[in-house]
Amino acid sequence: MSAKKRCWSAKLAVTEPEPALTTAIALGANLGDPAATLTALRPLLIQELESWMGGPEPLLKLRWSPLFRTAPVGGPPGQPPFLNAVLLVERAASGAALQNSESWPDPLDLLVRLQSLEARFGRQRLVPWGPRSLDLDLLWCGATATAADQGSPLQLELPHPRLRQRTFVLAPLAAIEPGLVPPGGTTTAAALLQQLLAGSKETPPQLLPGRTGWPEWGASLLE
Repeated sequence: MSAKKRCWSAKLAVTEPEPALTTAIALGANLGDPAATLTALRPLLIQELESWMGGPEPLLKLRWSPLFRTAPVGGPPGQPPFLNAVLLVERAASGAALQNSESWPDPLDLLVRLQSLEARFGRQRLVPWGPRSLDLDLLWCGATATAADQGSPLQLELPHPRLRQRTFVLAPLAAIEPGLVPPGGTTTAAALLQQLLAGSKETPPQLLPGRTGWPEWGASLLE
């Protein structure tokens, strides 16, 4: 067994976080300088999460994935590649500040905050799945299950309906914790990623090394 495979075997033995105690946000960009954008976003996103939670939350643990270079999915042809990552926000399973393990603040409030950050970085919604200066998607928020309200300008469906169909989401999730089972299913992020790539001609996500402002790194399931 190679060193890389031993690394992933060891990671798979780790107890995955309880989905009800996590919130997951996907990050992506393919216009301008995506690496600079995502690096600049990090402290701003932390501030928004703390504000959403009502102040600094000692029971929160932020787990950032490495960066991945990925091919555009859908939208107009000729787009530049994306940089993608995922932030997994964990809450401790016990403590005075957490009486109900499935209780998170209003996910619609978080969505508004994410869209405000997108606008701050020049996001324009001109073409479906078109190029983006910044794209922030709420993948899930604890055990919350919602359907999109067609009468509302804020379309939020949780868990995200396409998170199991997107290698640019699953690769970062698997890099954080390959044994994590996204809410609404029974299959791990790592297994979902392998299944998608096995039946697709899509260019696999390329793991990027850590860098200044984004130190996270890891082994890749794709190597």
